[in-house]
Amino acid sequence: MNVGLSKSKILKGLQCPKLLYYSKYPPVDFEIPPDPSREQRLKEGTEVGILAQQLFPGGVEVPYEGLSVSEQIARTRELMAAGQGVIYEASFEFSGVFVKVDILVRNGLGWDIYEVKSGTKVKDENLWDVAVQHYVLGQAGLSINQAYLTHIDNSYVRRGDIDVHRLFHSEKVTAESLVRQAQVPQIISSLKMVLRGSEPDTDIGPHCSSPYECDYKPYCWQHIPESSVFNLAGRGINKFDCYYQGLISYDQLPLEQLNDKQRQQVLATLNQQDSVNREAVNSFLEELWYPLCHLDFETFQSAVPLFDDIRPYQQVPFQYSIHLQHSKNAEVGHCDYLAYPGYDPRRELAEKLIADIPENACILTYNKSFEIGVMKNLAEFFSDLATDINIRISNIRDLMDPFRKRDIYRWQLEGSYSIKKVLPAMVPELTYTGLDIADGGAAMQAYHDMTATTDERQLSEIRQNLLNYCEMDTWAMVKILDKLKTLVETLS
Repeated sequence: MNVGLSKSKILKGLQCPKLLYYSKYPPVDFEIPPDPSREQRLKEGTEVGILAQQLFPGGVEVPYEGLSVSEQIARTRELMAAGQGVIYEASFEFSGVFVKVDILVRNGLGWDIYEVKSGTKVKDENLWDVAVQHYVLGQAGLSINQAYLTHIDNSYVRRGDIDVHRLFHSEKVTAESLVRQAQVPQIISSLKMVLRGSEPDTDIGPHCSSPYECDYKPYCWQHIPESSVFNLAGRGINKFDCYYQGLISYDQLPLEQLNDKQRQQVLATLNQQDSVNREAVNSFLEELWYPLCHLDFETFQSAVPLFDDIRPYQQVPFQYSIHLQHSKNAEVGHCDYLAYPGYDPRRELAEKLIADIPENACILTYNKSFEIGVMKNLAEFFSDLATDINIRISNIRDLMDPFRKRDIYRWQLEGSYSIKKVLPAMVPELTYTGLDIADGGAAMQAYHDMTATTDERQLSEIRQNLLNYCEMDTWAMVKILDKLKTLVETLS
């Protein structure tokens, strides 16, 4: 059977012809970097698709594993001929294009298409997804009555068993699909030519990250220098306009066209020059008091709520780290919390948090909006703890502020004020390198891994890695604050 394209490959080709080409002919000496968050998204998408089948119970699945493409298509036709009303992963081919429909439902003399997504709204790329299926099924002889995009309804709150009819919302997209179908034959023809030809001469552009971050972006961007127009913080000048004009490295950029912060970033990097507003930094330090508590949360989210009274994609805290100093010259102590998987951790976490943080403590975070959001959700949900939690919220200060406002700027920051950039610039002897978990995305993935494993040894290893990472986050804050204090004293 002449199957050269699939629905997923067409979507890749719509994003970038070179992405489609590389999906069949990967570049030599390049491996796609591992991305635990991507793997989690794929896994979650599969789980969401299986759960959505409960919207139409009694269907029969046409499996991908164990059957060739021609066998999947034949099996689909057999089920249709036998009068099966609901088919999961129904398989069709037309003119070398193979598609699988998440849920195909008989509707009178015709059929309805249901494409399932784990997102919370209909996106343009989803409509192309449906349009390709709609086109192939129509050309294969099916009469399509309606096409639907089934996605997560993030207003749903779990109480008891998952109610799939409230978790999912099916939006009719038949009209949008039909409009796009007129372009599908030409798209298919052009993408087939891509696969038959040599590597496309497609330059980098906004498509490298839209609608999805391309797996091959590191390969295609190898010619971009470390300090380039794309490193400029904020919007300001149009970065791709500069690139297409050959204005790429910092020494090529027109300074007069940059905004103030971008100009500062470029000049600081070129001259390797730092700057400090001593008065502003000192003013920030004077707002802090003892006991001084450094706090960091780790949270997880999931398309399908794991516990009662949780919405899809709600940030649920499962871990925190605290470094606490009771007075100026006292030693810095440490305490933490890490939930065991399998139950809602919020009540236990909230109670321990209140016990671990003195009521009168100054709470220092990095990007306080996140920690405040987590704590507000806890206060709203546990009304009996709300007073204690709200007192602590009122005592929160943000270590990010002096860096965000550029009251202190290190040329190595490249316009960023994330703690992952600030730490090596301020405290180069302290590093996340070597940690098995080194960012929040990996920490969230680790929580999901904990919920999936029954291996006690693996569980213990994951827990230790999570504890090490979260402790590092608050210890980094301790050392950054120390550097700020030393800097102000030095300049006085």
